[in-house]
Amino acid sequence: MTSEPVPPQPTLVDGAVTLRPWRADDAEAARLQHDEEIARWFHFPGVTPSAEQQGAAIERWQRDYADGRRVVSFVVEVDGRVAGSVEVRRTVGRDATGHLSWALFPDFRGRGHAVTAVRLLVDYAFGDLGLARVEAYVDPDNRRSVRLATRAGLRREGELRGYESDREGVRRDAVLLARLADDPEVGTGEMFRAALNAGLPRKRTISQGLVRNERGEVLLCELTYKRYWDLPGGVVDPDESPAHAVLREVGEELQVPARLRRLAVVSWLPPWQGWDDAMLYLFELSVAEDEVARATLEPREIRAIHWADAETVRARCAPYTARLIEHATQLLDAGAPTAYLEDGEPPTW
Repeated sequence: MTSEPVPPQPTLVDGAVTLRPWRADDAEAARLQHDEEIARWFHFPGVTPSAEQQGAAIERWQRDYADGRRVVSFVVEVDGRVAGSVEVRRTVGRDATGHLSWALFPDFRGRGHAVTAVRLLVDYAFGDLGLARVEAYVDPDNRRSVRLATRAGLRREGELRGYESDREGVRRDAVLLARLADDPEVGTGEMFRAALNAGLPRKRTISQGLVRNERGEVLLCELTYKRYWDLPGGVVDPDESPAHAVLREVGEELQVPARLRRLAVVSWLPPWQGWDDAMLYLFELSVAEDEVARATLEPREIRAIHWADAETVRARCAPYTARLIEHATQLLDAGAPTAYLEDGEPPTW
């Protein structure tokens, strides 16, 4: 118990939405509006709580507020009707951090009331409670709540595997969304761009180099960590251009100077063996054959390098790499412009 006096729980208002403390006489109106969606996302064993269960919950929320405001739960009212609840819970062991949760009853969903309620709660958490960070953990399938949190100013920060168990005891993932006290104000362009950037999908980007000698053979790397031979190159680092990445990778792995000639193809790669989908940029590179002969290989990644004809490419490379090389060399020999491929082949639309 805290020794400091606890101020009365306030009432917060924004238009038609009001957040106020729970009262004992709210129990019946609240419990009868529970539905399957609330039970699903909160992992409740049943849909409609009993009067005793709802009354006990209200008493618990009142005690938690009195106990140093470690949990603050508000009734959400819309035009004077009990419409749901929002809550902020201080996170044990973490300084100035709170855990947000919310639920709106069926008749009040889809009209923006929940966003308003969560924004009021976040402002209260930063202002009255003095928190520096608030978080929400949302099931990835609960897309309504993920969108709601984003509109309320929280940013998507990642996905936690096996975060909690559902009603059947199955471990479920959770999307982590959070807002800091000094984040840009909700409704500004800066906040909109930051939230959108955090929530957009991020495709992996791969950059590889096609090096050919006078005989038309392709330079391939025999790798230490997989059985297939592959083109030189690798994954593009965050905030790095694909062109810079391929030159960096060739320099690090082979220690030979390379020059960009042109972008040969861009190929979309579908998910494969545990990897998410990716975009592959294949650049034609100019590297002198005598420089290749003097290459110094990165021993943790490359066992050897080889000049490979078309038959060797098909025998030694993964099928999608062989397709990529075949189509890229045909396009380059024909003087065709940069092409778009999917899984190493021209798309069939």
